[in-house]
Amino acid sequence: MNKSMRIGLLTGGGDCPGLNAVIRAVVKTAINDYGMTVIGFMDGYEGLILNRYTTLDKNSVSGILSRGGTILGTSNQANPFNFPILQNDTYVYLDRSSEVVANYERLGLDCLIAVGGDGTHAASAGLEKLGIQVVGIPKTIDNDLVGTDQTFGYDSALVTATEAIDKLHTTAQSHHRAMVVEVMGRYAGWLALGAGLAGGGDIILIPEIPYEIEVVCDQIRERNRLGKNFSIIVIGEGAKAQGGDIVIKRIVETSPDAIRLGGISYQLAAQIEGLTRLETRVTVLGHLLRGGSPTPYDRILATRFGCEAVHLAAQRKFGRIVVLKGQCVESILLEEVAGKTRKVPFDSPLIRSALSLGVSMGVTSERIEEMMTQPQTVA
Repeated sequence: MNKSMRIGLLTGGGDCPGLNAVIRAVVKTAINDYGMTVIGFMDGYEGLILNRYTTLDKNSVSGILSRGGTILGTSNQANPFNFPILQNDTYVYLDRSSEVVANYERLGLDCLIAVGGDGTHAASAGLEKLGIQVVGIPKTIDNDLVGTDQTFGYDSALVTATEAIDKLHTTAQSHHRAMVVEVMGRYAGWLALGAGLAGGGDIILIPEIPYEIEVVCDQIRERNRLGKNFSIIVIGEGAKAQGGDIVIKRIVETSPDAIRLGGISYQLAAQIEGLTRLETRVTVLGHLLRGGSPTPYDRILATRFGCEAVHLAAQRKFGRIVVLKGQCVESILLEEVAGKTRKVPFDSPLIRSALSLGVSMGVTSERIEEMMTQPQTVA
């Protein structure tokens, strides 16, 4: 039965290193183990809506393991249930899920493997209710998907951010400056926390813990008192001051998640410079974190995810998403993931390690201990 299976494959949402590795794994496993046919849709759900696809074979995926990006392309605006169409200089939003179902059936597909973040999987969960058989694969540099210990893309972004912080150390020391490094991560602080620890950051500010500007400046002043006349501050784009709001860079009307974060680092740097009189500079890493070749870890994780997704499809275990639990690749129900965000828990071992190293999280130690006793909900 599996030899006649036809599976669709798409990569949705923001790109990240490792997407080509997972495409390669899906195609090779499907053909080698089961003799399946693989149909790749261009630009995420946009390809399934507009019926733009290509048949993928082993030649199609030759030599792509180490390449960043995705050979299929992607889109973070192609929501099948709320698809933007420009009419008379104004966007209108249409439910085109019926077209997705029609194209899926017209191509004789038995399953759709969707690779993406929370937005992609929320759409997948909706399509599953319309009869499309879905298997999900988690990816994002933000590492913020519920149910999996890690997503592929995170390790590669972490390496890029850490290398940038390493380089900023020397110029910060030379000029006796405070350096604020802003990283992506949206509303979760995994990337800022990991890069801050790996790069030797002196202050790490994450969305989960609204910071107090006086506590931040006190840490900088204390370092200066000890003869350390420079400081590295790593901040997640979704961080905010206590009593303040997130900083929105722009609004993308046509995107399911219209808010684009960015700019908190400039606000913070101005405050630091004004309160400490220490020259402060900003580096925003931005989309640099999404680019480049995937690390060996991400290549292996993406490969394991891709292989397991095909095995699930062959076993007709649909409505599930592949996840990493410890060192094991497993699967959970797609509905457990869709539309949810995994944030850094207050009692995270990473936070505890940072505090043991003398790193400031932007609040007093008493406040941190108080937060560790509080329940934390998934957004």
